[in-house]
Amino acid sequence: MPKKAASQEIDTKGQITPPQFGIATFVIEGDADYVSNCFPEEARQRMADKQRAGTQAAKGKKREPKDFDACYNGSMHKFPDGSPGIPATCFRKAMVSACRLVGFKMTIAKLALFIEADGLDKNDGTPLIRFLSGEPRRVDSYVVNETGVADIRPRAHFAPGWLAQVRVKYDSERFTETDIHNLMLRVGVQVGIGAGRPDSKQSTGMGWGTFKIVSKEETRQTVA
Repeated sequence: MPKKAASQEIDTKGQITPPQFGIATFVIEGDADYVSNCFPEEARQRMADKQRAGTQAAKGKKREPKDFDACYNGSMHKFPDGSPGIPATCFRKAMVSACRLVGFKMTIAKLALFIEADGLDKNDGTPLIRFLSGEPRRVDSYVVNETGVADIRPRAHFAPGWLAQVRVKYDSERFTETDIHNLMLRVGVQVGIGAGRPDSKQSTGMGWGTFKIVSKEETRQTVA
């Protein structure tokens, strides 16, 4: 006897729900310096020129004097209008990293936390958050490069009191509004953003990049 044909019926119930997102908007105030650490456009250009030259790159090449002001200006991410900004990824990475403190899986947090940017870097397209207030000043820092060579690196420092508004988009099936608020609190106190932050990969940090929450707007629910 011929085998009975398999059922062609499709389960229409489904087990995967559509994503539900909330948006929490925070105004934060720096209680320590924010130190920008952009890879300068001029340095990228020199690297590209050297790679194009290949084996001829070092032959008879005269080392140009270091332009400290150019290095300082190049350390900042900037909007097309020339105003400085903070990479939005700083906050996303920091929030994911803070999940370690509370035992939440970072792999899930990466899929459930996003930062809405105010615009893009004029050179490399990095999504940026705009400063509400704060002016940069040049600080020449003594650093040791990965090769072990000592160097002086001019960077832009924004003194304590700088302000920024950060919009966090989150999966509301994974996090509550209170979770996001507390996670941002931990970022401000324990993780930080920018160079010299407590959660720095190369060191224990310089105490820079910490902040407090000044205000938080009501979360509005959206469906992607």
